[in-house]
Amino acid sequence: MQKWLMGVAVILSALFFSSCKQKNVDTADLIITNGDIYTVDEARPAAEAIAIKAGKIFYVGTTDSALMYQGAKTELIDAKGSFIMPGFIEGHGHIHGLGDFLRDINLMTVANWDEALARLDSAIKLAKPGEWIIGRGWHQEKWDKTPEANHLGYPYNKSLDEISPNNPVLLTHASGHSVYVNSKALEIAEVNSETPNPDGGDIVKDPSGKIVGVLEETAMGLVRRPYSQFVRQQSDAQRKEKWEKGIELAEAECLRSGVTSFVDAGSSFEQLDWMEEMAKEKKFKIRHWIMLRETLANLKDHQGRLPLINAGGGFLTAKSVKISLDGALGSYGAWLLAPYTDRTGFYGQNTFNIDSLRNIATYCWDNGLQLCVHAIGDRANRETINIFAGQIIKDSTRNHRWRVEHAQHVNPIEIPRFKKYGIIASMQGVHATSDGPFVLRRLGEQRSRTGAYMWRAFLNEGVLVNNGTDVPVESVNAIANYYSSVTRRMLNGETFYPQQRMTRQQGIYSYTMANAVAQFEEKDKGSLAPGKYADLVFLSKNLLNCSDEEILQTKVMRTIVGGKTLFMQ
Repeated sequence: MQKWLMGVAVILSALFFSSCKQKNVDTADLIITNGDIYTVDEARPAAEAIAIKAGKIFYVGTTDSALMYQGAKTELIDAKGSFIMPGFIEGHGHIHGLGDFLRDINLMTVANWDEALARLDSAIKLAKPGEWIIGRGWHQEKWDKTPEANHLGYPYNKSLDEISPNNPVLLTHASGHSVYVNSKALEIAEVNSETPNPDGGDIVKDPSGKIVGVLEETAMGLVRRPYSQFVRQQSDAQRKEKWEKGIELAEAECLRSGVTSFVDAGSSFEQLDWMEEMAKEKKFKIRHWIMLRETLANLKDHQGRLPLINAGGGFLTAKSVKISLDGALGSYGAWLLAPYTDRTGFYGQNTFNIDSLRNIATYCWDNGLQLCVHAIGDRANRETINIFAGQIIKDSTRNHRWRVEHAQHVNPIEIPRFKKYGIIASMQGVHATSDGPFVLRRLGEQRSRTGAYMWRAFLNEGVLVNNGTDVPVESVNAIANYYSSVTRRMLNGETFYPQQRMTRQQGIYSYTMANAVAQFEEKDKGSLAPGKYADLVFLSKNLLNCSDEEILQTKVMRTIVGGKTLFMQ
């Protein structure tokens, strides 16, 4: 009898502890099963299921094990074999510019100047008297035919004057480094053939001295200032409402592309204030990481404003400063060590004073801020590395993660210096295939082959390379950018120096974990692992093993941010 009672006690005890164990098991808010999951986590690269609770991942593994966390209210998603990976992180873009682009006239898709004029004519006819006509996306090097009357491929603005004699027109180049304007805009800005070029800029004139209508680099400010005055006639509330609508449009566009986090390369303190309000009000759909683009005086006036970390529960961080040292290759703004091959004696220009950049570098180092410098030409990259090195040698053990934004054309001898000083090469895959058709004209064969868009050379040296699109310079389309990164194939079917393309794994890493590392957030995102944000994307093709052609056919089926489905095909 005693043995029987002891046996019953053992069984009851086991049942009690089993019951306690079940009660202590986390109940998931969402379980995703039957997926083809690429985690970008070395500890467990592949899985078939993920369990999510309170916006974060707490289990990655098999479907059977994940279902142990199912409760009465758990949402189940059967992935049915979909390829699942961390959400894409846009590593360098312009969120405010994307919002403006989606509201204003889109010239990115026009085939030539005639199409641009037709699109503009429609908008001009609807404009109020004196209203500025704003557009973006034109690129003379990508048109299928050169305008009949042109200088350096730029059309003369007479054709623009004919359709808009009374409304000022301001059209930003796809690169963001030049503008095209009509005579009315020049008149309002008081710019004429006698106006001197500002430092770091060019009012483009033909050999006879006639103004073409293009203002490059810092010369853009001559027209943007009166446009800003026009905008300032609106109340702060009107401007903010218009801006917030742009952010909503931009976030929706990102979610359609599987982008769950966005690095903005250049916000003002006013925009940061507006974004912090949105974060606190839980209005953001994707996560934002901000570089402040301000003068040293403004940075000092806002001493203590940075860093801002994880506002809105991980949706907004600002701890970096952005400076542009030169312009873009397409608009002859990249600052080169040797002249442009197709513009005799012209080296481009530095658009920011070297001494001023050195002073900002000192400020950032002394205040523990990350410095991010736009440098496209080989001269701009060299000068940037020199200035970075001057601070980094003060303490080589500091985890500074300073970045060169773009690093598009680098003298080969500089690449080991990136590694030596722990400098990040913040590059954009699509730039090589988009720019490729005109790069040889700008740089010649040798410079193009040995120094342009050198992703594998950087990776082979051990330099961290992160990825993005520079939207709205290019589309935020993550799949198209990934395709460019791993194929280097241009629209004309040719491959731009294929030896520099990334492997499939490198391409995904550059678009996920590398971006997380580059923004000090590798513990929170960039891979699918317990404890990280549940930010992930379902794709129709496996990006690791589908054919090159199938990459471009890949569709974003579902985008999840913080465990919530925010886009579904």
